[in-house]
Amino acid sequence: MLVFFSPALDAASLAATLKREVDIPVQVGCSTAGEIGPFGMSDGGAVALLFSADTFRCFAGLVTQISRHGFERGIACAQRLKECCAEIVGGAIENSAFAVTLIDGLSNCEEVMVSAFQTELREIPHVGGSAGDGLAFRQTWIIHDGTAYADAAILCLFHSTLPFKIFKSDHYEPTDIRLVVTECDQERRIVTEINGAPACEEYAHVTGLDAATLSPMSFASHPLMVKIGGDYFCRSIRRVEKEGLSFFCAIDNGVVLTLARRRDLAESIDDALGRLTEELGGIDVVLGFDCVLRRVEAEDRQLAHRVAELYRHYNVVGFSTYGEQYKAMHINQTFTGIAFGRSGGVPPGPAL
Repeated sequence: MLVFFSPALDAASLAATLKREVDIPVQVGCSTAGEIGPFGMSDGGAVALLFSADTFRCFAGLVTQISRHGFERGIACAQRLKECCAEIVGGAIENSAFAVTLIDGLSNCEEVMVSAFQTELREIPHVGGSAGDGLAFRQTWIIHDGTAYADAAILCLFHSTLPFKIFKSDHYEPTDIRLVVTECDQERRIVTEINGAPACEEYAHVTGLDAATLSPMSFASHPLMVKIGGDYFCRSIRRVEKEGLSFFCAIDNGVVLTLARRRDLAESIDDALGRLTEELGGIDVVLGFDCVLRRVEAEDRQLAHRVAELYRHYNVVGFSTYGEQYKAMHINQTFTGIAFGRSGGVPPGPAL
C-alpha cells in the first residue's frame, strides 16, 4: 500500500494507525504538496493505492540518515531487494519489474539516492517523487511499516504480471536566453550569483519581473532548464532566500541554465497519457508524481479543473512533489509515473 498524505495530518500517528488497523504487509508513503486521486486534486487529506497480491510482488526497503550515509546504504538496499525479488520470483526480473522511490524532499539528497539506487537497478525502470509539505518547506515525512521518518528514503521494487510503462511529461521548451551560475552554495542548493550579478536581480531582469515580488508562480511561469545528453530538463527554483535563489535540484558553479517558455499544461498531460493508452491497449491506473510548481501554475491560470478532470479520466493516483525521479535522474516541473495496462485491453473513453 502506497499512502500519500497532507502535511496537515500527523505523520507518526497516521503511520501507527495504518499499521495497527490495516492488514497489509507492505505499507509505505510520504507527505505531499497536494494529493491526486479519484477526486482529481485535493489538499488536506490522504490517498492510498493498493496493489493486488494476485498480480504484484512488492519488496520495500528503508534508508535512513541519507544526508550522511545515503549512497552506501542506498546501494545495499537496492541490492538486497533485487536478490529477494529474484529469489521469490524464481528467475530474471529485469523485463517484469519496476522501482518506485519516495525521498525526503528537504534532504537535498535526491541525486545521491537516485544514483545509488540506479547503480544496482540498472535496466529496471524507475520513477518516484520527493515528499512535500505544501509550500511551507519546513518538514517532510516518509512512513514505513508503522513509523514516520525524516532524512530518509524508500525504495520499492515491484514484480508484476501486468503490462506497464514508465513516462515523463513536461510542457516547456527552451528559449535562446542563457544564464550562467557564477556563485552558489552547492550543499544548500542556493545560487547567489547569475551572470556575475545578484541571482534574484538577474533572474528578474531576464524574465521581466520585479525582484521584490518573486513568488512560486514566478518560478512556475518562467522555469529554467539544463541540457543533458541532448535533452533539456527543468532545474526549478524553490524560493527566494536572503542569500539568493534556492533550487529543488542540485546546482553548481558554471552550470548553464536556459530560460524556458511554457506550452499548454493540460494538453501535455492528455497527450502523454493518451499515447500510453494506445501503447498499453487501455490504462487501468496511473501512479503519478507531479511537481508542485505545475499545480501552482494550474491554479493560477485557472486550469486546475481541466487538469483534475484529466487525472480523473485516466485514473491517476499520486501526489504533488518537491521533485521527480525518472530513471537515473532527479528532475523538476515534470509529471512522471508509471501506467498499468488493463488485462482486458479495454481503453477508456475520450479525454475530457
